[in-house]
Amino acid sequence: MIITSDFVQSPLNYTGGKFKLLPQIVPFFPGRIDTFVDLFCGGGNVGVNIPCRHLILNDLDQNLSRLFHTLKEQDKAATFECIFRIIERYGLSDTDKNGYEFYHCDSSKGLAGYNKAPYLELRHDFNEKQYSGASRDLALYTLMVYSFNNQLRFNSRGEFNLPVGKRDFNASMQKKLSDFIDKLQSASCSFTSLDFRAFDCSALGQNDFVYMDPPYLITCATYNEKGGWSERHERELLHFIDRLDQNGIRFALSNVLRSKGRENAVLIDWLDRNAGRCQVKHLNYHYSNSNYQTKDRTKNSEEVLIVNY
Repeated sequence: MIITSDFVQSPLNYTGGKFKLLPQIVPFFPGRIDTFVDLFCGGGNVGVNIPCRHLILNDLDQNLSRLFHTLKEQDKAATFECIFRIIERYGLSDTDKNGYEFYHCDSSKGLAGYNKAPYLELRHDFNEKQYSGASRDLALYTLMVYSFNNQLRFNSRGEFNLPVGKRDFNASMQKKLSDFIDKLQSASCSFTSLDFRAFDCSALGQNDFVYMDPPYLITCATYNEKGGWSERHERELLHFIDRLDQNGIRFALSNVLRSKGRENAVLIDWLDRNAGRCQVKHLNYHYSNSNYQTKDRTKNSEEVLIVNY
């Protein structure tokens, strides 16, 4: 039995992350799982919280896979030492050590005014590849901590391009990272960065499980603003799911059927055609970080978990 109070939150603030939804979706997962595949893992909130013999965290973003690998393989003390060394090198704020007054800032307005110049210097050095190996992974993590909304975003040239944010590597962020590292280092896990269409499921069997949280076709999140996820991708994912089911592999798919007056007709049609073999679990959740300008984030949103067992 999984105790919901034991859930560990990812230190990566990924759009659409499922941490707040875990108490609703985890009870629907099978009790025994040998290999758990988190196919669109993002920050890894789901995968690291599911008991299994082996965990595969897969995401198309190679930066994520490298960062996860570093967090698992490097000594935790060395990881923190590297992050604090980067903070000190650039003169970024450390409110856990000095407090807000030291930087002539307050918690309501945040630290952007103080951190902007050193943050842009770190961002420049990262984009100019002045870091390598594990140090580069942790420089990226440090950028994320000090970035707007603590997120990861790259432009078409592969450059990290978020502006500075309001917070720093405070006690809360340190605890999230520490707990997450403990989870990774205590688990049998591997990290891949494959397109879902290239992921080989031939070695999976009836005791394994594939969880999918793809970009949502009818939302306006960062990952599909420029056509990153289209109806073609949606249909190809559903074809991939068909193959899983034909091979007797259990799966769960997170998605949205309707949102803000829009309807995912591709998925709804697929569900109608597969009503006998799939169950739809309706959930209650809204994404507080999906669009900070939207006042009513819950209106007409129908979040579901689709399973084949």
